[in-house]
Amino acid sequence: MRRLTFLMWPIVVGILAAVILLQLFPHALGPQVTRVEVIESGLQGPSLPPTHSGMGPVSYADAVDRAAPAVVNIYTRTLVPQAEHPLYNDPFFRKFFDGNSEDPNQARIESSLGSGVILTTEGYIVTNNHVIEGADSIIVALTDGREAVATVVGTDPDTDLAVLKISLDRLPSITLNRDSQQLRVGDVVLAIGNPFGVGQTVTMGIVSATQRNSLGLSTYEDFIQTDAAINPGNSGGALVDAFGQLIGINTAIFSKSGGSQGIGFAIPSKLALDVMRDLIRHGRVIRGWLGIEIQPMTPQLSQSLGLNNLQGLLVAGLYRNSPAHIAGLQPGDIIIAINGAPITNTQLSKNQIARYMPGDQVQVDLLRNGRRLSLNVNIGERPPSQAPQS
Repeated sequence: MRRLTFLMWPIVVGILAAVILLQLFPHALGPQVTRVEVIESGLQGPSLPPTHSGMGPVSYADAVDRAAPAVVNIYTRTLVPQAEHPLYNDPFFRKFFDGNSEDPNQARIESSLGSGVILTTEGYIVTNNHVIEGADSIIVALTDGREAVATVVGTDPDTDLAVLKISLDRLPSITLNRDSQQLRVGDVVLAIGNPFGVGQTVTMGIVSATQRNSLGLSTYEDFIQTDAAINPGNSGGALVDAFGQLIGINTAIFSKSGGSQGIGFAIPSKLALDVMRDLIRHGRVIRGWLGIEIQPMTPQLSQSLGLNNLQGLLVAGLYRNSPAHIAGLQPGDIIIAINGAPITNTQLSKNQIARYMPGDQVQVDLLRNGRRLSLNVNIGERPPSQAPQS
């Protein structure tokens, strides 16, 4: 009996060892099977935010659904008086006109079209000034089929913006992107408008550049450039981000053919909102003003003055009793910074000055005869008829 027990122990130990080996190395006695684990969003991995559902390369339909109802078509009519025909009042030639059903001196009606964006449920619409300039009647057509006669609240040719007002119930409005100033080159954007009068159309592209200026389109330029197709009739329409939030008002294109060539420009939504608020509250846009005539410091001018490619604004002249004149600036001064912000671009500096409110005090750093000076200037209000100076 003892001998049998002695022989059983090695067998039991061997069986236990085999069981343990099979648990640790399950593929040792069979063909190896490759396992593939897929991590699905919302299960084992982090889920995407709800706002990203259906976005990206799949579809931008949600963004269009949010933004499109607030983008309107604008139709204008303008009476253009005809020049008096030189022979109409001549008794001899009058008989040749009498048989004509149309008076040769009768005013001609010109029609044009554009787009606009409803920013408030009260019916305030932002569009381009050139869309409604000189119009005798303005009709706004919504995507739900309703139409209304619009009144002009105010215009701002310096930014090519205008504000209209319509009176309808249950008006949609667009959501503005609060971080539109944080746009990056490469961000996806959608242009919504009424190109060529074919009806509301959506095109897609990216932000090609930001802070485009010195294009000669308006006095104050700070454009978003995009390759989203913008065509005649798109002017005043919406440029929105991938979530349907407004980032700009489509304004102009660069084209040799008249059609889209992938270079379009939009006014940032923040600037459009600021202009709209001023036009509603004051009937005009209130801008800061120094009262100086400036000349950009080109590399050639900087070298001729021995300033080693200094960037700044050369004061070419001052308006008498202007804020700059009262503060002590002189012709020939070179402004190199305003409130600590170095001068890097003439147009951007004009925009910076314009954003200050009358009464604000700014520090102007300048060079005068090679000496560095700092002057405090109380910003004034730019006169409405003032030429486009700072």
